[in-house]
Amino acid sequence: MGRLVVHAHGVPKEKALKHLVEMYADRLKARGVRIEYHSSKQTTQAYIERLLGLGGTLLLLDEHGQQETSEAFARRFEAWQLGTKDVHLALGPAEGWKKDDRLVDVPRLSLSSMTFPHEFATVMLIEQLYRASEIQRGTGYHKA
Repeated sequence: MGRLVVHAHGVPKEKALKHLVEMYADRLKARGVRIEYHSSKQTTQAYIERLLGLGGTLLLLDEHGQQETSEAFARRFEAWQLGTKDVHLALGPAEGWKKDDRLVDVPRLSLSSMTFPHEFATVMLIEQLYRASEIQRGTGYHKA
């Protein structure tokens, strides 16, 4: 079973957002999901270099990426858990993913066609991963 790693560019500065990320991350630890913070002082280029050097599958979170329902995302989450490759979900820096030829073929997921602060997007992604795990487990957390 591969690991699922969420990569965030910087730790949320807002206490409430940081608390939410930590709460959902704690709930997800037992399900093989972890969050890795990259220094917000790290340049976008250095962050991209780090991400491209990872083994496994890389997906970028981007407002222009593929949007899915929570149920479809839960099916994707289950496939990731059953797979043998590590999966890396990368949230961009505050200025977003700049045009970089090395990222052209990297698949992208979108949480919404709206734009959100990257710290809020981190909370949204972690919550959706938790929701996917709860859909998979058949609990009453997800009310559709």
